[in-house]
Amino acid sequence: MTDTLQDLIASAAALIVGLAAGWAVHSASARRKRAREQRFFGLPDGSECVLVTHRDSTSAHWSIPRHDALALLGLASVVENCGAHAEVAPHDTGLQGFGARTEFCVGDPTAHRRLAAHMTNLLPGVTVHPGDDSGTDRGMFTIAGTHYRPEPGAVEHVLLARLTAGEESRPVFLAAGQRPVTHRAAVRHLVRNRARLARKYGAQGSFCLLLKVVNSQAYGPDLVEVVADVTKPATTSAGPRAAAKAAAKDD
Repeated sequence: MTDTLQDLIASAAALIVGLAAGWAVHSASARRKRAREQRFFGLPDGSECVLVTHRDSTSAHWSIPRHDALALLGLASVVENCGAHAEVAPHDTGLQGFGARTEFCVGDPTAHRRLAAHMTNLLPGVTVHPGDDSGTDRGMFTIAGTHYRPEPGAVEHVLLARLTAGEESRPVFLAAGQRPVTHRAAVRHLVRNRARLARKYGAQGSFCLLLKVVNSQAYGPDLVEVVADVTKPATTSAGPRAAAKAAAKDD
């Protein structure tokens, strides 16, 4: 065997070993990434979750608003990547209490019964105003005495939350907004920033973010800003002082 042939064999062997090592490292990294996502979303292999939405009030039949449907598609992709299975359920269907399986609740809290119940129990520091007879201030959020009024097409807000009832329970994710386009924006923010959110809040951590969707009339759900992390005031009962402060601002 000539030196040249030996060199070729040695080079080929080194290349094969390098490719195998690279593939192994990549596979291990992908498995760790997937495991982190499964822990964050509470979706181990083969688990079940539920996507809860409400119907389009402008339709005579049971249908989902377009932006809400697109938000659910984004979540379905996450569920599939985690190796879990999803069920879509209407908001007014009798469902079990949360914690047994991961739940994604998407919609308008003034019309979405399940979402409204979760916010009452899990986000007692948030008030969602139903609006007056003319619809003025419908969907306005009040958090820690500050009002966040919707300006349709210009500035709209949405709450994105991950909440748990305990260390062993599965999380419930809330996307509660002032218009359907904000629900889609919140879900996109969750999916795009899931790794950063998991690092910041932990695999079992709870959070509630107030997001602002800017100029949705022109840009749809694309322009999103984080207004504040409102986890502490949102998960704490408002109390009489905050209520009096909010009432004074209305006068």
